[in-house]
Amino acid sequence: MIDSHTHLDLCADGDAALMAQLVAQADTAGVARMLTVGIDSHSCRAALAAAEAFPHVYAAVGRHPNESRGFDDADLAELRALASHERCVAIGETGLDFYREGAPQADQERAFVAQIALARETDKPLVIHTRAAEQRTIEILRSDAAGLRVIIHCFSMPSYVRECISEGWWISFAGNVTYPNAKELADVVNEIPDELLLVETDAPYLAPQPVRGQPNQPAFVTHTADFVAQRRGVDVAELSALLAANGARLFGW
Repeated sequence: MIDSHTHLDLCADGDAALMAQLVAQADTAGVARMLTVGIDSHSCRAALAAAEAFPHVYAAVGRHPNESRGFDDADLAELRALASHERCVAIGETGLDFYREGAPQADQERAFVAQIALARETDKPLVIHTRAAEQRTIEILRSDAAGLRVIIHCFSMPSYVRECISEGWWISFAGNVTYPNAKELADVVNEIPDELLLVETDAPYLAPQPVRGQPNQPAFVTHTADFVAQRRGVDVAELSALLAANGARLFGW
């Protein structure tokens, strides 16, 4: 089993002992690999530190759209330096968020395009966040990210699923797919080709339904995997093997 997108630093809130406990609990749950994702300068460095500390943790470095206010060449240079770390296997999360708009749209798009270019330069997969900005996100990816390995993390745009599949983008389901009010999202689980499927926690957010109300953690990815396996009509062990193979092929871990 893998967790293709988590935020260990946010889960542990700077507590090294708690982080070690979370990683151990994930290991006990059968989570053999996880990607901890940076959203700003501090969390990118924390992600790399976690990847250095735990052999089955790897890092992604990026600037979240809500953290992209004033993004400039110095920010890009910092990301480029962080991305050179041997434990960094992806760029992001990046993209567009017009729901909260923690940064002006122009800044979000500038940071997004710059990180697409960095993913191309480093030959690393690109982790995408999109919220209330689906069409514009797709437009930019189509114009700038051709040929890149693109992951739509916390997939939440079922009406665009066929467009994403046609582009060959990876689809990663988080705990929200298990929610009773997410029927539209659950209905597209069967449409994802085996080779483009991932699951994640996005911990500490979006705890899956069986543990909803608790802070999410990487060990809880098994609940989402169970749900996805049931929807696809396969044994969870078979799904786990598929996800592990997909993660290894995508991230090279």
